[in-house]
Amino acid sequence: MAVVSTPATLEHAVPVMDNAEVLRIRNDFPVLNQLVNGQPLVYLDSGATSQNPLSVIEAEQEFYEQRNAAVHRGAHHLAVEATEVFEDARQTIADFIGADYAETIWTSNATEGLNLLSYALSNAGLWAAQGRGDQALRGLALKPGDEIVVTEMEHHANLIPWQELAFRTGATLRYIPIGDDGSLRMEQAESIIGPRTKVLAFTHASNVLGIINPVRELTALGHAVGALVVLDACQSAPHLPLDVKELDVDFAVFSGHKMLAPTGIGVLYGRQELLDILPPFLTGGSMITTVTMERAEYLPAPQRFEAGTQRISQAVALAAAANYLTETGLDRIHRWEAELGQRMVAGLEGIPGIRVLGPAAGRERIGLAAFDVEGVHAHDVGQFLDSRGIAVRVGHHCAQPLHRRLGLTATTRASAYLYNTTDDVDRFLEAVAGVRAYFRA
Repeated sequence: MAVVSTPATLEHAVPVMDNAEVLRIRNDFPVLNQLVNGQPLVYLDSGATSQNPLSVIEAEQEFYEQRNAAVHRGAHHLAVEATEVFEDARQTIADFIGADYAETIWTSNATEGLNLLSYALSNAGLWAAQGRGDQALRGLALKPGDEIVVTEMEHHANLIPWQELAFRTGATLRYIPIGDDGSLRMEQAESIIGPRTKVLAFTHASNVLGIINPVRELTALGHAVGALVVLDACQSAPHLPLDVKELDVDFAVFSGHKMLAPTGIGVLYGRQELLDILPPFLTGGSMITTVTMERAEYLPAPQRFEAGTQRISQAVALAAAANYLTETGLDRIHRWEAELGQRMVAGLEGIPGIRVLGPAAGRERIGLAAFDVEGVHAHDVGQFLDSRGIAVRVGHHCAQPLHRRLGLTATTRASAYLYNTTDDVDRFLEAVAGVRAYFRA
């Protein structure tokens, strides 16, 4: 099972967060202190993009005010300082996820990280065909007859890159189906993941269902057949303790903008021994050792995958965000969000005409709930809630196959974070209770 502490196991392990503490935390987030349509903002769209605390905003501002320079390229004072804080940020993020320094690669977001990985794997086939690389590299090359396995609940970012990898290599894409409650059909997973599986990619926590998947069980199935295991940690890294070594995955990705950091920064984790043999995806400056007019030799990871000028200020800000979460306590954040998630689901289930996706009240989930309002389109629901100062996400949440499996085209999603109170959830529930009457559904 995934390394996740449930509310029950956390009860006596860490101090409990409460509304009073959350209200103090909210003071760190300037954007939350405003009126929307004449009412105090209730921000329940952190599953899409979280807000930034002052410490993160100030970290990025301080970089531009005091240290702005290109990293790894200059011997002058500012360049040295910029390089130091940039690489210190890498170490901070490596520690945050239980990885080693050289296993932590900067990307623009998780989507880029997954594309980087899929193209690196297809480049492995090209290199192998031309006699470049060793036997270990050739073992990573995909070919017709090989299989890539995902799940039916994946975000498009963890589906389309693998579709395209299958197209480029002739491999076959397969998926583990879900049951009516949204959980993975693990009995089918055991038969789908087999000797031909070269890549197994799945989400740690669903951005629609709120389900936390059994990472260890899936990883064991993948490794038993020699597959590479790729974890989409976008909805887990910001919300619960994440240790990639303990989970035993080969690669993992997450985005900064979902965990209190700016947009434009993400992370790809990969095992050192795999990163050092994979061909790069983007090529150019800063990731080479020797260049002639005919060919180039590449640095080991992490620079091997970081061509060109990097996201320096954003990396510094992401490290500040990780520190903020660590100081608050991810165990505590997870427990508080689990409480908010249960409050959301239980309240929604009590409103006539509401269908909640994913686990029912009382079952473990992260602090989000996607739901359908009978007779009212999700976009109308979102606009109704916005008129009352409540920000939620509407649409298919970049998970069309999942919605199609559940017989829906769009849903409304409320997602909480460490700065949300029980009053926020109650205001949201009170507003949702009025939707069908307003639209005369």
